[in-house]
Amino acid sequence: MLGLEHDFRIVDTHASLDPDEASVAAHGRDITPERLEREMHQAGIVRAVASPGRRASGRSYLRANNAVARLSVDRPFVAFARLNGPRDAGSGPVSAVRNLRAERDDHHARPDDVEQYSYDDRFHGFTLVPPYDGLPNADVLERLEAADLPVIVHGGERFPPDAVERELLGYDFPVVLASFGGYPLDTDLMNRTLDLLEEHDRLYVDTSAVRYREILERGVLEHPDRVVFGSGAPHVHPNVGVMEVLTLDVSEDLMRRVFAKNPVRLVPALAEGADV
Repeated sequence: MLGLEHDFRIVDTHASLDPDEASVAAHGRDITPERLEREMHQAGIVRAVASPGRRASGRSYLRANNAVARLSVDRPFVAFARLNGPRDAGSGPVSAVRNLRAERDDHHARPDDVEQYSYDDRFHGFTLVPPYDGLPNADVLERLEAADLPVIVHGGERFPPDAVERELLGYDFPVVLASFGGYPLDTDLMNRTLDLLEEHDRLYVDTSAVRYREILERGVLEHPDRVVFGSGAPHVHPNVGVMEVLTLDVSEDLMRRVFAKNPVRLVPALAEGADV
């Protein structure tokens, strides 16, 4: 795919990096760090947040997090640690019963893990994917609040905006709700998420996999300081994510906010590497 030509400095808040070569071979879109870096360069993205891809059930993210941090050295990646937990992300009665008996296992994130990542200068934030990884216990979330680093949250149909509000927005840390909270392609959830921005000052949304122009434009026009660019790479080529913002009917100033100003304010490490 040809590289894009534009005059924007772009940083990305939503990419995953799988350090396991066997996984790369088995899953066609889990790609090597070198290829991810090359695709970012084609799109004009100078720096990107990266966190591990999905691990098998029952596996800890400790080694994967450390591997992503290691692979980010001398590359234009900013490592985020991915956390899991024993609590069911669902909101039905079955989930409620399960959560009454939810006990943390050895592979689940603990408060000390959060503290360690917070003081490790290789990591600049955290990623939660409750539909697949479960929700951390309250003591872990309290430690996230103390750390006050940005937390990227993957929601969607299995963890909708009302669940995000109930489980996470009561804590005082920045939350970036990926894909406007509507993955995959659920316009109702996306609009509900935009409504939440009115009520929660530390809630942000990223643009990954938001394919509807009117919803993207609504977010950028109504909340210009809380929409951040996310490509969703490697599952989406970064060129695609960039073009979806470039073709919006909004001013260049608003595009610059989405592409760089807002993400850098949220994740200062993205300001580095201007000449990468």
